[in-house]
Amino acid sequence: MRYIISSIFASLTLATQPLAAQAEVPDVVTDIPPVHALVAQVMGTLGSPVLLLEKGADEHDFQLRPSQMQSIADADTVIWIGPELTPWLDRAMVDSKAVSLPLLDAQETQTQPYPAGQSEEEGDHADHADDTDATTDAAHNHAHDGTDPHAWMNPANAAIWLDLIAADLSTLDPEHAATYAANATTAKARIAQMDAEIGAQLAPIKDKPFVSFHAAYGYFVAHYGLAHHGSLALGDATTPGAARLTQLQAKLKSGAYTCAFPEVQHDPALLTQLMEGSATKLGAPLDPVGSSLPFGPDAYDTLMRNIAKTLADCLNAKP
Repeated sequence: MRYIISSIFASLTLATQPLAAQAEVPDVVTDIPPVHALVAQVMGTLGSPVLLLEKGADEHDFQLRPSQMQSIADADTVIWIGPELTPWLDRAMVDSKAVSLPLLDAQETQTQPYPAGQSEEEGDHADHADDTDATTDAAHNHAHDGTDPHAWMNPANAAIWLDLIAADLSTLDPEHAATYAANATTAKARIAQMDAEIGAQLAPIKDKPFVSFHAAYGYFVAHYGLAHHGSLALGDATTPGAARLTQLQAKLKSGAYTCAFPEVQHDPALLTQLMEGSATKLGAPLDPVGSSLPFGPDAYDTLMRNIAKTLADCLNAKP
């Protein structure tokens, strides 16, 4: 009887020990599919991060559901690009106790301003600035002043971020630090292979000029040396002003571009209307944030390869 009582007491003691004594994988919230994919690769089989951006949604203008707000409140860490891309998440994190890892702000991240020509678009944006209230203007100003936030388009940044993500998770969960580090190393090797293959794929089209729907590809074209000659919309995909539309239409009709690319998140009607009467080819829609792709650890690789293939298919095609 004494042995039975002792065993019961020992079991109760173990059951009531603080949970902190047990290894717990952090609850992680991410903003967009590329970041979610990188975090998922680092976490591996230990856990699954939460992704906020939904299928087909616009990363610049997204409304969080109550359940997503709760996920942010309950998170141990939020790994995201930063307020320059998703101001809606910045606002949602005001009352959150989660650790914040804005990847764009990391010292190691290779950042760049918007490409040449964006300043002309900013001038056009002033044409319709009076049509919006001050709050809307404030929400949009982040997206085309200063640093271009679409930094995941440079695979060198993705590789850098894997180590930052592993370090962030290891601080919260030191027991699994070796696993996070090993997973990051494996993921970096995958990115290096992808980068080399995309570089070879795009080499024949480096001198072929094209235009995109919005200014989201600066890092991609800079990294691979492509002839991206502008965009229809601003970096936050706001509708351009009349001056910008007139300028772009004239260039399209002059044959300045080989191809023009719409985007899956936006109606292509305006771009196709501007292309009427021009020899510019209409490419397949691009998806810079991957909101149309299956979400998961493969999404970053798929996103980058899809963009490369879409560009190559149109720019290599015969007139």
